[in-house]
Amino acid sequence: MIDIIAGSKSDEKIVLKTTQILEENKIPFNVYYISAHREHDKLVETIKASTADVFICIAGLAAALPGVVAALTIKPVIGVPVSAALNGLDALLSIVQMPKGVPVAAVGIDNGQNAAHLAIRILKLKNEGKES
Repeated sequence: MIDIIAGSKSDEKIVLKTTQILEENKIPFNVYYISAHREHDKLVETIKASTADVFICIAGLAAALPGVVAALTIKPVIGVPVSAALNGLDALLSIVQMPKGVPVAAVGIDNGQNAAHLAIRILKLKNEGKES
């Protein structure tokens, strides 16, 4: 199971790129639109209640969302920077510059497809040897 969290409904185009890959590979997922800044309590509740194995976080501008999620869970977090401003470089740098102990994997700007492919690989590692 994968949870996709986007910081804003304006990120829906990237969400759809991500979900298309998951659907093609028959991977179950949930999609949430939650701002790390404006809806922090809702984000905390969502992460704590989640049964997901991997989180994909899609965010632009300051792109705090992936780091906040990574601070709330020990599960893998993949950040997708969105080209909302500065051609997405601000979001990319926000995602890759996490402090030690708060790891976030990062994919290319607007590249929800690679986030989905990476999440699928993580799930395959978890399930390795369970299929016969």
